[in-house]
Amino acid sequence: MDYMDTGPKYNIKRENEWEMSEHFLQATDNKKLEKKKGPRKTGAVIGVVILAAVIALMIGLLVWHFHFRKDVRVKRMYTGSMRITNQVFDNAYENSNSSEFKALAKQVVQQLKVVYSTNPQLRKYYVGSTVQAFSEGSVIAYYLSEFNIPTGQEKAVDSAIAKLDQLVKTEQRSIARKSDTLVLADVVSSALDARLASSSFSRVMKFSDHVKTNYIGKIRSAGFPNSPYPPDTFMQWELRGDPNHILKLEFDSVHLEKDSKNDFIKIYDSLVTIESRVIGELYGYYSPSVPLTFLSSGNVMLVTMATDKERNNPGFQAQVSQIRLGSKELSCGGQLTDTKGSFSSPNFPNYYPPDTTCHWLIKVPSDKGVKVTFKKFLLAAPGQEDKTNCQNDYVQLNGIKLCGEHPDGVLTETSQTNEMTVTFISDRSYVDRGFQAEFEAVDVNDPCPKQFLCKNQRCIKPVLKCDGWNDCGDMSDEMNCKCTSDSITCKNGLCKPMFWKCDGVNDCGDNTDEMNCGGCLPGEFMCKNSKCVSEKKQCDGINDCGDGSDELNCKESKGDVGVPCTDVNYRCKNDKCISKVNPECDGTSDCADGSDEENCDCGTRMFKSTRIVGGQDADEGEFPWQVSLHVKGYGHVCGASIISPKWLVTAAHCVQDDGKTSFSKPGTWEAYLGLHAQQQIGPQVVKRSLKQIIPHPYYNAYTFDNDIALMELDNPVAYSDRIKPICLPAPQHDFPFGESVWITGWGATREGGYAAKVLQKAQVRIINHDVCDGLMGGVLTSRMLCAGVLTGGVDACQGDSGGPLSSPAGNRMFLAGVVSWGDGCARRNKPGIYTMVTKFRGWIKEKTQV
Repeated sequence: MDYMDTGPKYNIKRENEWEMSEHFLQATDNKKLEKKKGPRKTGAVIGVVILAAVIALMIGLLVWHFHFRKDVRVKRMYTGSMRITNQVFDNAYENSNSSEFKALAKQVVQQLKVVYSTNPQLRKYYVGSTVQAFSEGSVIAYYLSEFNIPTGQEKAVDSAIAKLDQLVKTEQRSIARKSDTLVLADVVSSALDARLASSSFSRVMKFSDHVKTNYIGKIRSAGFPNSPYPPDTFMQWELRGDPNHILKLEFDSVHLEKDSKNDFIKIYDSLVTIESRVIGELYGYYSPSVPLTFLSSGNVMLVTMATDKERNNPGFQAQVSQIRLGSKELSCGGQLTDTKGSFSSPNFPNYYPPDTTCHWLIKVPSDKGVKVTFKKFLLAAPGQEDKTNCQNDYVQLNGIKLCGEHPDGVLTETSQTNEMTVTFISDRSYVDRGFQAEFEAVDVNDPCPKQFLCKNQRCIKPVLKCDGWNDCGDMSDEMNCKCTSDSITCKNGLCKPMFWKCDGVNDCGDNTDEMNCGGCLPGEFMCKNSKCVSEKKQCDGINDCGDGSDELNCKESKGDVGVPCTDVNYRCKNDKCISKVNPECDGTSDCADGSDEENCDCGTRMFKSTRIVGGQDADEGEFPWQVSLHVKGYGHVCGASIISPKWLVTAAHCVQDDGKTSFSKPGTWEAYLGLHAQQQIGPQVVKRSLKQIIPHPYYNAYTFDNDIALMELDNPVAYSDRIKPICLPAPQHDFPFGESVWITGWGATREGGYAAKVLQKAQVRIINHDVCDGLMGGVLTSRMLCAGVLTGGVDACQGDSGGPLSSPAGNRMFLAGVVSWGDGCARRNKPGIYTMVTKFRGWIKEKTQV
């Protein structure tokens, strides 16, 4: 009955379970088995016997159906807690083997049985209960109850359990109740997460710790960090603090499988796995730069970890400490009286504690109003993703409830008086990172002097109105516009940047920007060379387009049969071609020789993707192929990408000599791999000198054509979580217009400017080559790729010469381009120009063998 049973699982064979077999005897004398003519008594007897057998069989089936089948039952476990108000906590209750613990546990189990007996369904199906733990307040009991429920009755029992607090209140008011029984309050109960039923694990491990003031405890998964955690195992850590304290749990490392169905960690604001008390669930691989600090609401916390039967990883390590209630670290709310200031949810940017309420009264001069702008807003508890059902965690101001996740600076509220009350409330379950807000005193009649006032009360520069970018966040700056000649005039009245025209994405919303793009007639297919052919000619085995694009992505056998080879379809190592677009390293072997899945240890990021709290900083290890190239004695100058343990790809213009520095000489440079923040050279960072530099022989310094170079390291580098290669695309790899890609760098070029301290990232979109060429004055070559920033108002340069343009494909990233040149850096309506790597795949292989 105990779901924490640590015994091994056995399949016991009962004595009455015998092996059954059928034996057939061959009829050797067919005449003896022939049917005799004429009626016989024997035949009548046989008929009666058969009829009786049929009737008996039918009766048996009916009995089985209405008796045995109806009695099919399922085991169901429920966890819960209750406060015992007529008991005082004894330290002996922390030890489940103490006589005090056992005596009180016995009383709790007896009283639970009485409570369940007041409900007919619970009484019929109840099996028994065990007490898992006790904690202060007066005494809180944490228990587990087992029920044996007929199939189809689960929801009814769930509903009865959900109303257990009402049953307890009814039982407490009973006249027949004995005076020495326990007085119960604050009853909580819910079904156990089926993934945590320990009967499904071959091994169960339990740990406990009681932290004290000035003491930091450590908890870690079994084997960490020397070996992977054990498979098919349930682990739990029962954590306690002193009275009038809360617990602080800080994760140093989390490295589990990516799928929560396999391995996961769950943290509870409780000492038993009550689902309505889950603080958070973790799975995957988190970067150390991601804040993973959780607070409890009281002095207890439970951490659980479940693993499946295979593919185990290093696990986790965390620190546990306690914080006294009322300390500054936990304070929130109060009165704010300056003309401007800031405030945030407790523990921001880490997770706020559950069961918390904060009130701020903001008071400004009497002739002003209060304006509050949320610079960060992350209150996306499960069930609140639509931002309207604000029942769990929310912020309330001006009578409006706000929840969910919102873009930076978009949420703004202004009062009509000089006072505003802001309330933050979190319930007992899942928590998030919270919010950071700024307030200021404004003129109610003119809250945005010399600026444009958005409908959501946000203030933006007047030049940002009608420029095609949603700066307000509610599109109010893009309504009722007159478009300029260098922008797209959408039929719905919106204006959009010209370089978004014909990129395959409906930016206008009414498809205006994708009209008149030289498209084909209905029933026709557009080839990659812009030729139109009948859709009936697709996948007919004939190269009707001339470039083979009408024969791409056709159903076919593997490359042992192959298709005619053209410039656009993938060529396997055995020189057979396949029609599948971008088959390399997609997890499916499409070539008969498997060559499309060779050399695929690339383009993967170990860390779990998370929301970044704080600007466009990349997460540590998010782009492990990014390299910082330093000129000795100067610092960061260019970026590069790792493509193998010995080779880097960068821009040719980075290694051109000028009057002062010999940039073409290997001794000029130092390469920093695994670097995240400049001037912070930690143990994860590897510094290498260069053995040789190979710029492309046809690089044109005037047009930036063929702007690509290779660098060989003096010694190979070992791959790690923060040092990995990016995948090189095949010459036929397709990077379609409109695809979102990433540019990364420290924001400086050799021509001048200051490098960003932390690696920056920006999402850009690949732009139609012809449209971009027109915007840039007709200077693009076929070896250049064009991409533009999707969001406006980017003040800092988000890229770096020579760095990667990373294109996601499944779980991998491919090197689509090398940062080459542009008009300014991340300016609006000015796309960046990148060297198209697919055009140089053969040259790279010739020089590096990669």
